[in-house]
Amino acid sequence: MAPATRANQANDRPDDERDDRLLDAVARKQERKLKARRANRPEILRGFGASGMVGWSITVPTLIGIAIGVWLDRRYEQSFSWTLTLLAAGLVVGCLTAWYWVKREAERG
Repeated sequence: MAPATRANQANDRPDDERDDRLLDAVARKQERKLKARRANRPEILRGFGASGMVGWSITVPTLIGIAIGVWLDRRYEQSFSWTLTLLAAGLVVGCLTAWYWVKREAERG
């Protein structure tokens, strides 16, 4: 019976570490909520701000890509469309930027 107890104790350590990380994450989130309440800034406004940031981080590079693409299509005749090519490139850049923002907010979290 003693070896089984030692094995259970060894397995309990990762669970304890996971519990500690969970408690730390909950404490950080609680502190953020309390700070937002003291600042009179509801959490929902923060969510709207984050969604706006994600939207603009995708929209701006896409529109810039379209504008440059239209200019290049008018200026240089090609067998492909610069507008579509740069629209796709702008969309990729925008999505990567949005992913970065979301990841950063989640880490602050």
